[in-house]
Amino acid sequence: MTTFPTARPLTLSEKFWRVNWVVVLMVALISSIGVVALYSAAGGSAAPWADKHALRAALGIGLIVLLALVPLRVWLALAYPTYAVALALLILVPLVGTAQMGARRWITLGPLSLQPSEIMKIGLLLSLARYYHTLAADRVSDVRHLLPPLAMIALPMLFVLRQPDLGTAVLFAVLGVAIMFLAGVKPVYFAGAAFAVSAAAPLVWLRLHDYQKKRIFTFLDPNADPLGAGYHIIQAKIALGSGGFSGKGFLAGTQSKLDFLPEKQTDFIFTSFAEETGFIGAALLLAAYAFLIFLLLSMALRAGTMFARLVGAGVALMLGLYVVINVGMTTGLVPVVGVPLPLVSYGGTAMTSMMVAIGLAMCAFVHRNDTLRN
Repeated sequence: MTTFPTARPLTLSEKFWRVNWVVVLMVALISSIGVVALYSAAGGSAAPWADKHALRAALGIGLIVLLALVPLRVWLALAYPTYAVALALLILVPLVGTAQMGARRWITLGPLSLQPSEIMKIGLLLSLARYYHTLAADRVSDVRHLLPPLAMIALPMLFVLRQPDLGTAVLFAVLGVAIMFLAGVKPVYFAGAAFAVSAAAPLVWLRLHDYQKKRIFTFLDPNADPLGAGYHIIQAKIALGSGGFSGKGFLAGTQSKLDFLPEKQTDFIFTSFAEETGFIGAALLLAAYAFLIFLLLSMALRAGTMFARLVGAGVALMLGLYVVINVGMTTGLVPVVGVPLPLVSYGGTAMTSMMVAIGLAMCAFVHRNDTLRN
């Protein structure tokens, strides 16, 4: 394992100036687009979404900088405890969780509503990064050392599937497997896993809930039930098409304003934004995401330890997965699975968890030359 020890600990001022302020600027820009989109989705009103989103974005940007200043060894030490706390909260969801829209995914703490699966994304990322940081390179592909990370991935997947939340379970699987690949696990294992998943597909289908099967059927042919299961995606496509090349203009999106577009502040915020700004606005937003992901990957490649590299690359991957799945489901390219558009969709826990993740990636960059003990 190659490390590049610093001659002396960095001062707080040196850490501050090591922060990648272009990343902070891009986060602020994308979050601001979210504020504008939510303001428009509410018919030209800051309440009930845009004002709260703006406050969360401001606090989140401050949180990114604050987390970046914390020594990286702190997050290394907190990796397994974070995973354990998140897993305990997931176990508690069926017992004390609050049901919303037919799923029990939230825990209510006074005025706050907490989604433990969002915390688990951070816990899973940190714990896998720590595991491979402490593992010798020649043992990464040893079968015995594949079991612990697979268990770390499978446990939260099982509890999330019980909520039920298929989209988040898929995110856990893809994120976990990708980190294993980045850590150096031999590709032959992934080929074998792909074959096993394909062989098990009929059994998985039998275990799916009726509404999950309906989502897949709707994805394949939304026009089969245009007023029922296919309504959401049909309206989303109409909104995208009506936006044309340059859009209908700010506050002029008819699908959103007339409430044809479902969940316009959360899952389908991209469609609402694209109707008003057209292909140009949608392309610029996706370009902003692509540039942010590029910056995060560039930061990860400069890290001197396995833990820092995997945390940085994992955050970039997490952000990319969110964008691809959300845009894919709103354009009919993937089934609707309830994944928000990061930094743009309304939602406290999802927004906070993404800000924390970016803060951890920034921390790995600021402390990229630190020596970490196992």
